Amino acid sequence: MNGRPLPCRQEELGSLFLFEKLDSDQIARLCREGRVEEFAPGPVYGEGDDATCFYVLLEGTVVLSRRIGDYDVEITRSSSRGVYAGAFQAYLGDRLRQVYNNSLRVTEPTRFFVLPAETFASIMREWFPMAVHLLEGLFFGAKSTQEAVGQRERLLALGSLSAGLTHELNNPATAAVRATSALRERVAGMRHKLGIIAARPYRRDSLETLIEVQERTAERVAKATALSPLEASDREDALSDWLEDHGIGDGWQLAPTFVQAGLDTDWLDQIAAAVDPDTLEGAVRWLNYTVETELLMNEIEESTHRVSSLVTAAKQYSQLDRAPHQVADVHELLDSTLLMVSAKIGPRITVVKDYDRGLPNIPAYPSELNQVWTNLIDNAVSAMNSTGTDGTLTVRTARDGDHLLVEFGDTGPGIPTEIGDRVFDPFFTTKPVGDGTGLGLDISWRIIVNKHNGDLRFHSVPGDTRFQVRLPLAAPDPPPPQEPS
Repeated sequence: MNGRPLPCRQEELGSLFLFEKLDSDQIARLCREGRVEEFAPGPVYGEGDDATCFYVLLEGTVVLSRRIGDYDVEITRSSSRGVYAGAFQAYLGDRLRQVYNNSLRVTEPTRFFVLPAETFASIMREWFPMAVHLLEGLFFGAKSTQEAVGQRERLLALGSLSAGLTHELNNPATAAVRATSALRERVAGMRHKLGIIAARPYRRDSLETLIEVQERTAERVAKATALSPLEASDREDALSDWLEDHGIGDGWQLAPTFVQAGLDTDWLDQIAAAVDPDTLEGAVRWLNYTVETELLMNEIEESTHRVSSLVTAAKQYSQLDRAPHQVADVHELLDSTLLMVSAKIGPRITVVKDYDRGLPNIPAYPSELNQVWTNLIDNAVSAMNSTGTDGTLTVRTARDGDHLLVEFGDTGPGIPTEIGDRVFDPFFTTKPVGDGTGLGLDISWRIIVNKHNGDLRFHSVPGDTRFQVRLPLAAPDPPPPQEPS
């Protein structure tokens, strides 16, 4: 948008703090190659447009705003002469895409000194070569540092998650291998017992009854319910006494297996009624192998289901096979993240889930929300571990007006008041050197606020720190079409 051209007065430019150290020839060149324009209330330029001019305020009021989600958020309002905006990084040239990084509007008739971006870049390099080199080094050095530290942050997170996933997968895999080895032994023992039974003079009807009991035993194992420690102990004693009364030695070794399978003395009475007394012990031990094989197969099944669940959780966490933006169940995202970082949480921290399952799914970028959950959980765990005592991590969801609230509470030492306004700053961290990069909360803030049009804040006192994420329940309405200016 172009303003109304006005005369450029050298004495007015020289009175600005930005140009007060320039000599008369330099001021004259500015007036010669630049211009003064007056703008009516309204927009001057828009964020993301090509940066063609450098603006210096002479008189009036300016408002700078940034686009966050689907809204323009005011970041600066000033009437101070000499404040500047626009193409102030033109001296970086083609190494940086030259666009306006904010929007500028005026609220009253306002005069600017306007300098074309090419002229501004040429003057900076000619008049202040050393300053330009220093500014270039500062800008690109800081950018490279942030990229390197950000990459390290992602690699550290990936390493931590990989270690946790490997640890979690190792447990069921090891259990399945152990159960398979034991199952092989039990099947071999069952074959041996079957040979012994075949060599004995069992009646045909006794064998048929025994096989029927074996089938019903397998069914009972599948339907067995867990007993309390006291109930299990009482039943073991009863089974041990029964076995001892019927002349079966080492009954105390068989009883725990029978109890785990949900069997009792009534079941043993059925076996005793089906076979002769002299073959009872062989029949009981043969059926014991049946029980053990069923229990081992259950263990293998549970282990493989655990592996499958972990793979599903990893897939849910990474969102590899899903669209970047979708309608997502926040509780599924939270559960997959908690599972992925469970090894890091450790046994000393109790996880409490306080979910409002009635909340609807929301439009979101799930993989990026998982990154936020990971950062917030990691910070909470680190805070609680620093105290050297047990702690509690509480993950709560609730409805907050037209937003969904996700809250992470920990019982750590809290965030000191004097650093409360710095926790979201890039590179700021309270962790020991080497333990943190200071980018976790900065990244989380940008994901929640910039990308999801939400809110991230915290409340902290010793023993109760809560980071609260608020996400819109519905996608914002598209902005109305702009009328041509």
